[in-house]
This record gives sequence, structure tokens and C-alpha cells, in this order.
Amino acid sequence: MSFLNFNLIASGNQHGVEDFELPLQTRAISVLNFFRLILSLIFISLYLFTNIEIWWTNSTTLLFFNLSIAYFAFSIIALFINPIKSASHPFLLPLQVVIDIVFITLLMHAAGGIQSGLGLLLIISIVTASVVSQGRLALFYAAIASVCLLLEQSYQIIQGDISAASYTQSVMLSLSCFATAWLAYSLAKRMQQSEALASARGIDIENLSQINALITQEMQDGVIVVDEKLNIRHHNLQAESLLTLPKNNSSSIALANNTPEIAMLFNGWLEGGNASNLIVSVGGRELKLQFMQMSPLRAMGAVIFIQDVSQLQSKAQQAKLAALGRLTANIAHEIRNPLSAISHANQLLQEDHLSAPTSRILQIIEDNIQRIDQIIQDVLMLNRRNRTELQEIELNEFLTDFHAQFCAVEKIATDHFQLGALLKKQIITFDRSHLTQILWNLCKNGWEHGQKKPNSLHLHYRELSKNKLSIHVSDDGKGIAEIDRAKLFEPFFTTKTSGNGLGLYISRELAEANGASLEYQALTQGSAFVVHLKSTANTQLNLN
Repeated sequence: MSFLNFNLIASGNQHGVEDFELPLQTRAISVLNFFRLILSLIFISLYLFTNIEIWWTNSTTLLFFNLSIAYFAFSIIALFINPIKSASHPFLLPLQVVIDIVFITLLMHAAGGIQSGLGLLLIISIVTASVVSQGRLALFYAAIASVCLLLEQSYQIIQGDISAASYTQSVMLSLSCFATAWLAYSLAKRMQQSEALASARGIDIENLSQINALITQEMQDGVIVVDEKLNIRHHNLQAESLLTLPKNNSSSIALANNTPEIAMLFNGWLEGGNASNLIVSVGGRELKLQFMQMSPLRAMGAVIFIQDVSQLQSKAQQAKLAALGRLTANIAHEIRNPLSAISHANQLLQEDHLSAPTSRILQIIEDNIQRIDQIIQDVLMLNRRNRTELQEIELNEFLTDFHAQFCAVEKIATDHFQLGALLKKQIITFDRSHLTQILWNLCKNGWEHGQKKPNSLHLHYRELSKNKLSIHVSDDGKGIAEIDRAKLFEPFFTTKTSGNGLGLYISRELAEANGASLEYQALTQGSAFVVHLKSTANTQLNLN
């Protein structure tokens, strides 16, 4: 059910159940209509297929038959009128009930009066009408029936057919009509209140179910509900992604068939095992499980919460690095002031005519001051990783300018740093300063580890698909030992004696801040770093 349906359900709950006709009332009206139709057919059948004088004495058989035909026609009309919903609908039902009472009274008169027993049919009509009416209308129907009974009895007495003492039967039947009407209305009112309450509770439960479904789908943790037969009855999108469950499957999913690793732990939990902090490997992911039983008995099923351990570790690492970044940024600002003073004092000392050993010591101090200052700049750059200014960059032009600038600043011969062929015009969206910093770190790292010969360093890009590109920086060095590759992008990890271990880490962080990624590739001779990014436009343009 969609969120729109949820709003409609909630709106219906606010307006209350009075806005629609309750099933009890609908059934009662239908019963009354069919009772009227069947009763008229019975009367017609009695006249056509039996000797009616055997059943009722002193009756006018032709009048009884005509009234039965008229009553049948009225019942047919009522069946067609009942579905009509109009402004006059509230008056249709009382009018039909009054006509019912009049017809039954006339049929009773034609059948011989109160002695015929047809007056009891008034009780059925009044009971049915009272179920769908308000309290006053129920008593009104009883009053109409009583008036009709007394008038019919009075007419019989005036005609001289019966004595005045026979009023007792009419009075008793009239009192029965009043008592039945009030009792039927009271019971129907309670039934309607119970039905309305049940309907409101059903709407509340449906709303609660929709809220729970929305909350479950937005959870970062996977959630699956397992019944007593080890079938998955419900799961959210995160669980579907973590466990690769089938999509849009309305039938139950067997836990053992789809995730046997979790099924094995679940069976152990059913036997009294631990319910939390369970680690299982599913599809190459380390998942943390927690079982929560839905009833006092574990065998009745459980809710299983699933967390991706790698994501938890990544979030914890990001939180630590964020706190470390703020701390180191503050420390860097505090270090720069005394460092500037030391550097200034060292420059003043170098201006004096000092001995060679003393000059050598001052030069070592200067070199280390520059090294500390570079570390501070790298730390401040890392702290500004989220301040990206995305812009469209024409990649061919950018790489050409970068190649020339890098060779000039690092004093590298152009034949030692080879730039690949640029055949297409590629437009990418990236922060220009961040892309420069990334490539500068990678190229400088490749040059330092390469053999510093012609074609030792190589820069080119590849078109992987229509909107995906990759920039490759490769060297001809010894490569990176396999044992060190896992820690390659960790901060402050370096294999050089003079490095600070922040270059590759900062490059990867800047790439991710721009929606790209950085990875290492081992080559037969040397190493390669690949920046995966997206292009915003791709037009064929041969460069002459």
C-alpha cells in the first residue's frame, strides 16, 4: 500500500465511521426488501395453488389476491429504489416501512382479521426497520402499526363480524409491537456501536501497520521476520540488499534456502543459544545479527536485526577521522606561529658568516621546518575536503596544462613524463583545485618511486563506458609489496623515510568528496593509480 493510501486511511479515521453506511444497516435493509418480495410471492402462491378458504374463513379472496399483486409490485419497486443515493434517501426507508405496515394490515383484513395470524408479520417488519432507524422512528413504526391494528379491529366490530371483546388481541399485539421495536432498536444500537468501534480500531491498526512499514523501510539496519516454520514473512529493503533476497515475492521465503548461514545460527538460538552479537559471513559481507523473539516461546518466530559490520567500522572510522581532523587543524594553527618564529630566527642566523658545520646544522633545521610546514598544509587541505566547488572541466585541455606545469615545477624532462593521446573532447564535473592536488600527489609519488628514465611516468585516461572515465597514473618502479597494499590509503602510512604518509590518503578523500574513487593496480613492472570519475558530456572531436 502506498503512502497516499495511508493518508486516505488516516483521513477516514478522522472523519469517523458515520460517513459511510455500516454493514449491519445494509444487511438489514436487504433483508427487509427480500422478506417483502418473498412474502408477496407466498401470498400469490397460496391463492393460485391452494384453496385459500381452507386457511382463512370469512375472507374476500379476490381482494386478498389483488393486494398480494400490489404488494409484489411494491416490493419490486423497492428493490430498484434502494440502491439510489439522493437527497431524499433518508425519507425513502420510513415511507417503505409505513407502506409495509399498511399492506400487511390490509392483507390481514382480507384474510379474516386479527384471527388470521397475519398480524404477527408486523413484528418482523418493525424489528427489521428498527435495526436501521433512530429511536424515535422505531417507536413511530410501532405507533403506526398499533393505529392500523386498532382501526382494522374497529372496522370489523362496526361491520358486526366480531364482538368488542376482541380488542384484547389487537391491544396485546400493539404492545408487542412497541416492546419489540424498542428492544430491537436497543440491540441494534449496541451492535452498531460495536461495529463502528471495530471499524475504527481496524483503521487504527492499518495506520499503525503503515507507519511501522515506513519506519522499517527507512531503517539503516536490515530487518527480517521469521515465523515458526523458518519462513521469512517480512523484510525491508536493507535486508533485501544485504541478503540478496528475491524481489516482489508475495509467497513465504524459506530462510534455509536463501541464507543457510543465518538459518544455522537461528536454529542454534532456538535451542537456547546467544541472541546478540553474532557475526556471520554472507555474500562476502560480515554481518552482525541480533534475534528478538515475538512471543514468550522462541519457537513461535523472531525478528532478526542485521547490521553490516563494514559499514559500522567505516562510520566509526569516519567519526574518528572527523574528530582527529578538527583536532589536528587546531594543532596545526597553533604550531604555525612558533614554527614561523623558528624559521625567521634560522634565516637570520644563516645570514651571518658561520663555519661549515654550523651552516650544515642550520640547513638541517630549515629542511625540517619546511617538512613540518608541508605536513601542516596537508592537514589543513584534508580539513577542507568538503568545501568542493564543482565546475565543468575540459579534460584534454586540463591534462595538457597539468603536464606542462608539473614538468616545469618538478624539473622533469617531457620525455620522462609521457602524456597519453587525447583523441576526444571529454567534459567532467570536478573541483579543479582538488583534481590538480590529486594528480599532483599521484604523479609525484610515481616519479619518486620510478626509475627516472624516459617513459618512467605515464598519464592517460580511458573511456570505460558512455558516461564513465578513468585517469591512470603509472610508473616503472618496483611496485608496492602485497603486505602493504591493505594499508596503502591509511593516514601517516608511508614506505619512504622522508614522507609523511598523507598524500595518498588526501587524494582518496578529495576524490570521494567529488563523487569519484581512487584505487591501486599492480602492474607487471611498476604500479598504477586509477581515478574513476564520470563525464557530463561526450562529443567526438579529433584534435589536430
